[in-house]
Amino acid sequence: MADIEIVEGDITRQEVDAIVNAANSTLLGGGGVDGAIHAAAGPALLAECRQLRATRYPDGLPVGEAVATGAGELPARWVIHTVGPNRHAGQVDPELLASAFRTSLGEAERIGATSVALPAVSAGVYGWDRDTVARIAIDTARAHRGPQLRTVRFVLFGPAVFAAFDEAARA
Repeated sequence: MADIEIVEGDITRQEVDAIVNAANSTLLGGGGVDGAIHAAAGPALLAECRQLRATRYPDGLPVGEAVATGAGELPARWVIHTVGPNRHAGQVDPELLASAFRTSLGEAERIGATSVALPAVSAGVYGWDRDTVARIAIDTARAHRGPQLRTVRFVLFGPAVFAAFDEAARA
């Protein structure tokens, strides 16, 4: 079982094997965490994402799934893109949110990562309550039984989201 860490900070500066991008289904960048990761990674990340769209995901990455690319200029080796559910679009099934975290951890194992940093997927513009996201994320990380991951670090933006994750981790 991996050690679970909770920190407030900038996910683009994490020195881990992989960081998780709260992506949109286009994989071509956006706002929030997605925009910050694409900006910090540089053009190589966008080029890989365009290649994924041209080959494996012509209709976009489905909600709850994850796929890895290189990390461009980031300190991490890989970026794992996952699409969380959008409550504003009627995607209210908690299993979709759990799947985004679960498939991200599985993808980290598949690529050989021993450490991964994750954001609060869907807790921003996608409208999910931060307490719900925190509980589902922590529960999913605790349930992960992959053999390679030693560190699962939740990197959170802002004190309110950090507090929600900290409380969930203590429960």
